[in-house]
Amino acid sequence: MSFPVPGVLAALVTPIDDAGCVDLATFDRVIDFVVERGVNGVVIGGGTAEYPHFAVEDRARLTGHAVQRMRGRGSVISCVGTSSIHSTLRLAQRAADLGSDALLVPMPYFFRYEQQDLAAFCEQVCRFVSTPCLLYNLPSFTNGLSVETAIHLLESTPNLVGIKDSSGDRGNLGPLAQARNRRDFSLFVGDDSLLLDALKAGWDGVVSGIACFMPELIVAVYRSHRAGNAEQAAAYQATLDDLIEQVIRLPIPWGVRVGLAARGIPNGPMHVPPSDERRRQMEELCSWLRSWAEERSLALPQVWARIP
Repeated sequence: MSFPVPGVLAALVTPIDDAGCVDLATFDRVIDFVVERGVNGVVIGGGTAEYPHFAVEDRARLTGHAVQRMRGRGSVISCVGTSSIHSTLRLAQRAADLGSDALLVPMPYFFRYEQQDLAAFCEQVCRFVSTPCLLYNLPSFTNGLSVETAIHLLESTPNLVGIKDSSGDRGNLGPLAQARNRRDFSLFVGDDSLLLDALKAGWDGVVSGIACFMPELIVAVYRSHRAGNAEQAAAYQATLDDLIEQVIRLPIPWGVRVGLAARGIPNGPMHVPPSDERRRQMEELCSWLRSWAEERSLALPQVWARIP
């Protein structure tokens, strides 16, 4: 079993209305926005989507909606992480039944567990469904997987076909790539600052939060590298690094949601009310994005869509 689609997968935000309920009409706009700009698929319900805020039923509804909207246009990967094996299995089954191409399995959040506990958790999820599964290493918000545990699971779990590593640990790139000498699996980097380094190390692609509002730039890094244009790929990565530096001044994923709004797709209020200082930072980011994009549209006309 394999998940054979390399490339750029956009990690989508979850748009909401003023009451905090899922906004499916805006969700459709986000899907169309990223697909029209060259991504190979979408990831639903991951960290960028702020999945702890939503009930299993809402997340399943988003998956079903995405599968229908994406039909024939790219892959749909559904994140099934929760704090409990019971709700994770319920969501995994729903996502599989609704037609997800693969399931993204983060570690349980909130309480701390040892590596053996995380391995047992992943093994049970992968045994429960027939849909291909990918590990999701997200140590900033959940229990972190060691590279040794990840490799053990990837080598020994039949239904496990890859990993999205959002650890930001450059030291994971080589060991995970080398482990494919023993069993083939897919490698997706989840930290955009490591995108080019991961591709150079032989990784398959990226699951990118930045691609939710700036898919052209992520696609440009990926395609330039694949085309063998090292100088161009490095220039695009440097541009991406400039963008990341500004976005991470806000809490993750506020910066992504602000960026998406700056590109003409308002996506609802934040789940935590922003302070006056945070509102000022959001306004500064919008202003910076407009001037930054306008400057770079002259140098990168084949990539850039000017921010309105």
